[in-house]
Amino acid sequence: MLYKKILNLLLILLPLAGYLEWGKDQHGFIFQMEAEVFTKGFRDPSAVMHPFVILPLLGQLLLLYTLFQRNPSRHLSLAGIVSIALLMSLMLFIGLMESNLRITASVLPFFLVMLLAIRAHRP
Repeated sequence: MLYKKILNLLLILLPLAGYLEWGKDQHGFIFQMEAEVFTKGFRDPSAVMHPFVILPLLGQLLLLYTLFQRNPSRHLSLAGIVSIALLMSLMLFIGLMESNLRITASVLPFFLVMLLAIRAHRP
């Protein structure tokens, strides 16, 4: 039970260390972009209405909710994992296609913990 909670906490925190590069001299970590989403979201909610913004945030909220459950819900945990994994998979794809080691290396810890969490949540 505690093991599942620790894995879910790591699945909330590890994606925040994801790194992206785009354009010329444009780069940032997910935690920086997420902070920008929150500040922009209050001023102009339509500016942040995109599936690759909303789904990972929803996944983080689902996983956060499971941390307060006595026994973390398998279904909520897996739904949260899948929601976040969509963005992380896209980042992995971009990192591999661009041969960008920084992007690729920033998402690999998430996938490792994701596999451990899926294994821990098996019935």
